[in-house]
Amino acid sequence: MTESHIIAALKEIVGADKVSTEQADRICYSYDATQQKFLPDVVVHPTTTEQISRIMRLANAEKTPVFPRGAGSGFSGGSLPTKGGIVLTTEQMDQILEIDEENLVAVVQPGVVTEQFQQAVEKVGLFYPPDPASLKFSTLGGNVAECAGGPRCVKYGVTKDYILGLEVVTPTGDVITTGGPTMKGVVGYDLTKLMCGSEGTLGIMTKIVIKLLPLPEGKKTMLVLFDSIDGAAQAVSAIVRNKIIPTTLEFMDGRTLDCVRQATSLQVPEAARAVLIIEVDGDLEFLDKQARKIAEIIQPLGVVETRIAETHEESEEIWQIRRSVSASLRKVNPDKFNEDICVPRSKVPEMIRKIDVIAETYSIPIVNFGHAGDGNIHVNIMIDKQVPGELEKAEKAIEEVFKGALSLGGTMSGEHGVGIAKAAYIPLEITPETALYMKTIKKALDPNNILNPGKIFLD
Repeated sequence: MTESHIIAALKEIVGADKVSTEQADRICYSYDATQQKFLPDVVVHPTTTEQISRIMRLANAEKTPVFPRGAGSGFSGGSLPTKGGIVLTTEQMDQILEIDEENLVAVVQPGVVTEQFQQAVEKVGLFYPPDPASLKFSTLGGNVAECAGGPRCVKYGVTKDYILGLEVVTPTGDVITTGGPTMKGVVGYDLTKLMCGSEGTLGIMTKIVIKLLPLPEGKKTMLVLFDSIDGAAQAVSAIVRNKIIPTTLEFMDGRTLDCVRQATSLQVPEAARAVLIIEVDGDLEFLDKQARKIAEIIQPLGVVETRIAETHEESEEIWQIRRSVSASLRKVNPDKFNEDICVPRSKVPEMIRKIDVIAETYSIPIVNFGHAGDGNIHVNIMIDKQVPGELEKAEKAIEEVFKGALSLGGTMSGEHGVGIAKAAYIPLEITPETALYMKTIKKALDPNNILNPGKIFLD
């Protein structure tokens, strides 16, 4: 339990109205999308870099853990206050400080909501591509901490590809800057990239310098139904081989389609066993030509039906199929483990077959969808925790899924991170020597293990 004098000191730093020990408030900051819960002792809402610096100096002096938090939308438990202590939420640091239209750069605070930032830059004809599924409520600070991805990353890359510089409060309370607003810069180590994906264990970001692109003139959306997952995967390779890089290449397997059929009124032919949602963007004069060429390329690969949106409304109808998936999964079983393995895109069919075997072995429904363009598969293991033995079977299945991905040259996590959810499985992917190197960095920057302890590596 955090001592009363620490609570008093926090109130002195940020103001009494921005510190809460009330049970209801603490519960609100005790969980994330994993639905695991750990109650913090106190919740603090700083609004300046200086306040965060002082909080970290206090925490080090008192050996009190601090858990930085954005919107709490993560799927790996990265923001969970597993040791009580202080939840430091950056949600009130939510200002877009600058949009530089000449140099295609923006500067923001970490609490800016991703979609709101995208809308702000699009109003002036600019574009921020990373689009995690949580973009309507996730914050840019959390996106950087997890190196968030999304459907558009097949063409445009992930969050780290757009972060030019940072202002960071270190675990010991110092304030540093990394990188800057220039497109080039090789002075010293690349601390910006080190912070991207560090899951709040190496520093708390207080300003983010973001690279922007010109906004594409238009986009074209296609829904293609295949008679097998192999055909869909071959289509992805064929499209890329023909020198077309779509904005998105989303896939759903047969089990996912069964869920969609049961939960919605959307018309999906029974012969369809896989779906690709393909979107291209760019100059309007090339979009129709590009869509027609894609349709020609993939037609021999077991296509059951192709729908090409001609209007914004038709495009939204196509994306509604993808958006309906998460809600439809609850029709299978009430509890979901959402993993996000990534394999070379040509290995997606083989990985799906491995998952089918795992599902049969443990008698558990497993539903797969994700980003076919980069091999990122969202593996949804559906169980009912109230049924004895189901949780144990799910845990065994998860480990088998991870081993299957690694055997194909893949990774356990493409975009969700490690947090606490995957920490126990780290030795499957990272060698002891590599793990020691990472732990050495953490120890050097956070000697008292104050900042987000217990994440990525088990203590």
